[in-house]
Amino acid sequence: MLARETGLATRVEEIDIAVSPVALNEPLARENPLVKIPALVTDSGETLYDSAVICEYLDTLHAGRKLFPAPGPQRFAALRRQALTDGILDAAVLCRYEVAVRPEALRWKDWVEGQKRKILGGLDALEAEVTTWGDDFDIGQIGAACVCGYLDFRFADWNWRAGRPRLAAWFERTAQRPSVKETAPPS
Repeated sequence: MLARETGLATRVEEIDIAVSPVALNEPLARENPLVKIPALVTDSGETLYDSAVICEYLDTLHAGRKLFPAPGPQRFAALRRQALTDGILDAAVLCRYEVAVRPEALRWKDWVEGQKRKILGGLDALEAEVTTWGDDFDIGQIGAACVCGYLDFRFADWNWRAGRPRLAAWFERTAQRPSVKETAPPS
């Protein structure tokens, strides 16, 4: 989303790649010892990994409005939202692995419920502040859009919108942004 919002999408080659917590992806392991996506190989050949680092790097490559605000209160609010949404996504991915990868006989229901509590608590925090965002679309809102989209994609049956009308309305509007539409997972 950040590459599209900043006009950098044509400078980034996107490669479809699959990862699994139980099967090594050799090509990715050569670039990223954590064998996680995303990873970005810069023009100089350095590999950056994890969304936070990649997004901040990309934000330095354009002359337009920065999606990482300048130092000050706005920046820390955006970084806090980014950390919150990263945590929600981490918990969601752990749930996904538990229910989709772990053999059914070994699944730990309490683990999933514990992660789900983190996700729902994070969504409640976003619901409480979403009306303060206005038309902003910084790194924190990009994270929120990723969270809502991922939950729709992987956990549609959870109905995360229930009890969160402001966040749901914000996402319905935000999902129409070209950067969000173009990066949505296939349905």
